[in-house]
Amino acid sequence: MIELVFATNNRHKLNELSKLAGEEFHLLSLKDINCFDDIPETADTLEGNAAIKAQFVWEKFGINCFADDTGLEVDALNGQPGVYSARYAGEDQNSEANLSKVLEELTGNANRKARFRTVICLIIDGKEYYFEGIVNGNLLSDRQGKEGFGYDPIFVPVGYDKTFAEMDMEVKNKISHRGIATEKLIAFLKSYSNK
Repeated sequence: MIELVFATNNRHKLNELSKLAGEEFHLLSLKDINCFDDIPETADTLEGNAAIKAQFVWEKFGINCFADDTGLEVDALNGQPGVYSARYAGEDQNSEANLSKVLEELTGNANRKARFRTVICLIIDGKEYYFEGIVNGNLLSDRQGKEGFGYDPIFVPVGYDKTFAEMDMEVKNKISHRGIATEKLIAFLKSYSNK
């Protein structure tokens, strides 16, 4: 069984990925390795932020690890909030305030196209690898559903009539940006462990 640190303190993300990883991988959180540092996300790209977090864990603990960064990219907002999705309404990372700000900025705008993009940076045996997942969709003008987190209550993926926040986690995991990137990560790890 491959043991990996997922460089996050986000309980929702950890639960989602643990379900996706299944029995072949044992995921540890930052807390599990006694890492209580606040790792700054100072890059201006998703790739950069994912790399900062993974490199921090690798350099400090020497453990195989991966980190992700995700952004909601809204057409009518020129790709914003993008890399600033978690702190769009301020540094306190209030997801309710972030969501409200996006809705406010889209008021009266007919173009509701958006996409979620996740980038994972894996560091294994000192080498870096990147995996990307994208899901296209449209944004509602009001929240629907109680599941998920972040912008999930307003995001309806293409081909579906429910928001991520209304979907069963199993369904969401199969089609989500994080699910797609994680599938690529897991496929890579499976072939890597069979070398």
